Amino acid sequence: MPHPPTAEKLTEACALFCGEGKIIEAVRLVLTVASSHPDNVALLKAGATVIWTHTGRYDIVATLLQQAVTLEPHDMQAQQFLADALVTQGDLAGGCAVFSRIMDLWPQQRGDTTLQISKTLLAAGYPLEALKILASWLETGELTAGLLNNIAVAFLYLNRSTEALSWAEKAVAAEPKHPGLSFTYAIVLLKAGHHREGWERYALREPATDDMARRFTMLPRLRHGDDVAGRKIILYQEQGLGDTLQFIRFVPFLLARGADVTIAVPSSLARLMAMSFPSASVRSLQDCGTAEGYEYAVPIPDLPFIAGVASESDIPAQIPYLRADVGDIARFAARLPPRRPRIGIVWAGERRAQYENVTTDRRRSVTLAEMGAAFTPIEASLVSLQFGSLRQQITDWHGQPLFDPMGDVHDMADTAAIMENLDLIISVDTSPAHIAGGLGRPVWLISRRDACWRWGDEGEATPWYPTMRLFRSRERTCASVLPEVGAALRHWVEAWHTAHDSGATTRAT
Repeated sequence: MPHPPTAEKLTEACALFCGEGKIIEAVRLVLTVASSHPDNVALLKAGATVIWTHTGRYDIVATLLQQAVTLEPHDMQAQQFLADALVTQGDLAGGCAVFSRIMDLWPQQRGDTTLQISKTLLAAGYPLEALKILASWLETGELTAGLLNNIAVAFLYLNRSTEALSWAEKAVAAEPKHPGLSFTYAIVLLKAGHHREGWERYALREPATDDMARRFTMLPRLRHGDDVAGRKIILYQEQGLGDTLQFIRFVPFLLARGADVTIAVPSSLARLMAMSFPSASVRSLQDCGTAEGYEYAVPIPDLPFIAGVASESDIPAQIPYLRADVGDIARFAARLPPRRPRIGIVWAGERRAQYENVTTDRRRSVTLAEMGAAFTPIEASLVSLQFGSLRQQITDWHGQPLFDPMGDVHDMADTAAIMENLDLIISVDTSPAHIAGGLGRPVWLISRRDACWRWGDEGEATPWYPTMRLFRSRERTCASVLPEVGAALRHWVEAWHTAHDSGATTRAT
């Protein structure tokens, strides 16, 4: 048998593959090494870590870790890792059984184990189960800041934000300087509708920047009340594209106060920003150079705090605030199917490999087959607005014709131009929904059960986008709400044809 590599060497080799986008090669290497050295616990754990970090194949992770704990049953780290993998892949009973075994083997660690299992259940989309375990611990165990925080998150994910508030507040009181607890409290405040306190605390976070935006964190960070007249201010992308599209509406607030504003965003957003805010300078992050010459920097999600948003009534009502190019609109109008109404659909968010994103994406996304089965047949033209690798699902779609213009789309300005030719957009909770809302187009958003804070706990309407209608899943995946959306769509199409035949126009509500 060949001499085994070290766990460190395996991790380094896989990191090189993953850095080049060669995920399949990394997985193949892990499986080859594990097969050649099935009794090497260190290699099994290292391989499981690689698969966990870079793929959504939690079944492979669980298989590797089952072998590891069989060899070393008293390896607590491997046992916890196995429990996490089982719960995350949907084997709730199996994962909880392993956690129970951990409590039996290490009774002195019951508090830490309760913290870990509740965290895992929350991340995997099981807030009620997490709350039950936490409630059981409350009866006899010591409350730590982490446990208090997880209780708050459980209520948050159950859309019971008012109940979450007191627990999040207690967690912060227990560890006032913990940034993660403070951020949870901010999200709870915002989802519960406490805008003033929520935005103040939200702006305390350390910006989550990549290498291209990190240079701007060296500049003074603009705060509410700072004098911006004549000041050179750079607004930069932080967090997701949806956050930028939602909060960029506050740019006129700074311009009206005499600020010299530059917007630094990914190249996919640059042209749409330039057309929407011609009084500001727009640069792509890739071509932005240094931070020299600017007096303040603003992560774009700070803008509601800077603008002093204290209630829903302070959210700017100027819709649309995004603008598509007139020439682009005409260009796509000539390519789209003539049959009306035209309905654009997005069935999935961006597929990301990291664990913290995979589990959320599984709860927000559906497949084209699931969406198509719920929506068709229908007396309308269906237009795909799906981007990225999941466009490939169109190849396997054999139902009602689906027009796909996305091969001619080079950036989000093109997507906006297509939307201006559509009568309705239906999307899961991802960036195209924000484009549609910012354009003032009729848009239906399919929200996961543990709804993002921006959509609140309940209701079909949102103050952020007056032309948006929310459909809320009540189960762990969004597929469960698709029949409700499909029924509403058929009623909407019938009303559209009635109005169209009578020479009138209609809008989605």
